[in-house]
Amino acid sequence: MVPLDNLFTRLARSPFRSRFKLGVKERQYCYDKGPDVIDSHAADFVASRLAPAQPKNDGKQTPMRGHPVFIAQHATATCCRGCLEKWHNIPTGTPLDDAQQHYIVGVIHHWLVIQMNKPQS
Repeated sequence: MVPLDNLFTRLARSPFRSRFKLGVKERQYCYDKGPDVIDSHAADFVASRLAPAQPKNDGKQTPMRGHPVFIAQHATATCCRGCLEKWHNIPTGTPLDDAQQHYIVGVIHHWLVIQMNKPQS
């Protein structure tokens, strides 16, 4: 796992990762649901789609749109086990433990807070 300051500095330099932003609908969804519900969704997605040692459809299990957490996962490289290994030093091939899952949800939450505090464009 990587310190958030270092991670977000690296993500900002990635043309692919830095292109992800919350749209009007996703921002409103975050406002309507609130951070606790969004974090709960993130935890559920991480547990069901990333936590297994060999996730089903790994690399394709996270859509790029449709939910703020999905967008955040691509923006933060928490979308598949390969990205988790490359960007977060979380090895592939073993189930994610509770601390790793909590870290991933924290990374997603951090990105969403940054997005929600930016002016809408």
